[in-house]
Amino acid sequence: MPGTPRDVLAYLDENRERFVSELVEFCRFSSISAVPKYAADVRRCAEWTARHLNAIGVQATVEETAGHPSVVGEWLKVPGAPTVLVYGHHDVQPVDPLDQWKTGPFEPTVRDGRLWARGASDDKGQILAHIKSVEAWLKAAGRLPLNVKFYIEGEEEFGSRNAPAFVQEHRERLACDIVVVSDGFQFAKGAPAITCGMRGVALYEVVLHGPSQDLHSGVFGGSVSNPAQALAKLLSALVDGDGRVQVPGFYDDVAPLEAWEREEYARLPFDEKVYLAGLGVSAPFGEKGYSTLERRWVRPTCDVNGIWGGYQGEGTKTIVPAAAGAKISFRLVPNQIPERIGPALRNFLGDRLPPGIGMEFKEWNAKGAIVYGRDHPAIRAGARAVEAGFGVRPVFIREGGSVPIVNWFKSVLGADSLLLGWGVPDAQVHSPNENLWLDEFHKSTRACAHLWAELARV
Repeated sequence: MPGTPRDVLAYLDENRERFVSELVEFCRFSSISAVPKYAADVRRCAEWTARHLNAIGVQATVEETAGHPSVVGEWLKVPGAPTVLVYGHHDVQPVDPLDQWKTGPFEPTVRDGRLWARGASDDKGQILAHIKSVEAWLKAAGRLPLNVKFYIEGEEEFGSRNAPAFVQEHRERLACDIVVVSDGFQFAKGAPAITCGMRGVALYEVVLHGPSQDLHSGVFGGSVSNPAQALAKLLSALVDGDGRVQVPGFYDDVAPLEAWEREEYARLPFDEKVYLAGLGVSAPFGEKGYSTLERRWVRPTCDVNGIWGGYQGEGTKTIVPAAAGAKISFRLVPNQIPERIGPALRNFLGDRLPPGIGMEFKEWNAKGAIVYGRDHPAIRAGARAVEAGFGVRPVFIREGGSVPIVNWFKSVLGADSLLLGWGVPDAQVHSPNENLWLDEFHKSTRACAHLWAELARV
């Protein structure tokens, strides 16, 4: 199988300004899946995506789910060749706080070499790079070197709550040899990466109940347990001063880091001072004995994501609150079993409840970690494509975040995933002023074009 035709790459170069214009159009849709009032915008975005795929020669339809619609497309005209499923999402995060945006989140603006808009990096720019590369092959070469399918969902930023059922229901239509997922990051601008693994995630909510109603702290304080104070004490016990999670058994199944991996991470061009300055913090913190990159990528963690309870308004209100709650997440690494975390956490908290306090415990979601070796054929193919598209060899990293659908692809479709992130760490995804470097966007379209030729050989 020949490599990428020059005509394909020339097509990408000649049409790069049009591609940016189409990305601007894509980002105008306020496709916020988590907020019900934007449901019509999510649907219009799905319809635009399907029309765009059909226009370039990929047969695509908008598919209904119990929530927001997904888009499924396919081009299957190379019998006997591998089939790749490209996964991405057309929905976006909420935009709050709106007053921190320099320009409107759905008024895409090109400034200083970047496109500024909600969804520019997460994930519209990344999925459009794949679409444009397919367009280049079909328009310039007349065909692709392998078969390509698209699954672009509309609820990734809302927990992909209907994706498992959708993948199960459409497993024959989505069947493939490898899944390509571009919903992540390069290591840095100019340092593209192949992500060889992602941490898993386990999400919980705990609410402590005390008196049947808020009580006057002067009249009743000191005679009953205060749920807010009890919660603070419980949460502070979860992680010790050395950054170690204190839930019994938490580390029992953790796979140790290989020496070569630690050495490779230490060689990466990572400036901790710059990293901390960009986050607005003065010092790092985490599990003792590990570097910042190791803590982010390959060690398990526990984080309190939110706390509530008692009076939150202006001024003061002297009460013993009736209830207080928190949301807690754990990031899991290879060999940890998600189903063991919830019961262990429940017991850890329940054993420490003070007198008169009851606990409501809810498990939201739990998925295990994913890790692939660098010798995986798809990873080797991806590395060659990235080097051809960006002009530099990629680094091999893990990702601290989680993409649960990768687990579902493995369990339902039996397919591994190639994780190619085209965004950069300073893209401010999930935050005000999300952006995408346009030169990186163009390089990613070229890397995607090379990818089809490389995967056709696998």
